[in-house]
Amino acid sequence: MALNTISRSALRTKERVFASLRCLSTSPWASFEMAPPDPIIGLNEAFAQDDYPQKVIVGVGAYRDDKGKPYVLPSVRKAEKLMLERGLDMEYAGIAGEPRFVDLAMKFVYGDDSTALNEGRIQGVQALSGTGGLRVFGELMKKHGAKTLYLPNPSWGNHNAIFTNAGLEVKKYRYYDAENSDLDFDGMVEDIKGMSAGSVILLHACAHNPTG
Repeated sequence: MALNTISRSALRTKERVFASLRCLSTSPWASFEMAPPDPIIGLNEAFAQDDYPQKVIVGVGAYRDDKGKPYVLPSVRKAEKLMLERGLDMEYAGIAGEPRFVDLAMKFVYGDDSTALNEGRIQGVQALSGTGGLRVFGELMKKHGAKTLYLPNPSWGNHNAIFTNAGLEVKKYRYYDAENSDLDFDGMVEDIKGMSAGSVILLHACAHNPTG
């Protein structure tokens, strides 16, 4: 009797395994290919495994302490504390984000006396991270007739895919002078002047990624 019980249990287990395998093979996700690994994430993993005592990582634009751990700025901690003390109700923001936040952010970046800002020639929306913001921007430009977007050479690794998937043709303009480790200003200006009307230019306004 005990052997029969074990046999029936083993048979049920085997049937469940085969059923699971059938589900996997017929899953709508079965034909999806994994995206290629992010070279920056791979660099982080290699850094973590390196036992060199004086190692320094410069691959990700984030503040770190002397032990390589994330460092949260005191100003950020203060802002967190102020937000908690105010007991905000967490209401949904509008589709373009929190207007007051966007307004203050643009004034912080361009200055209260910015002519372009005061004339309404600069607009901003709140988006989910830099990557999310770029995708929203790419789709907006495509919807309103843009066909080509120019990236600095080099640019962050995922930028080409972001704008290509948004439906834009991606081209590059000269930016970095690798021989002299400097900005190729003359080459950049020449390429910008040669762009067709209506082209979109992506500028890294602060701390060009990935050259710094």
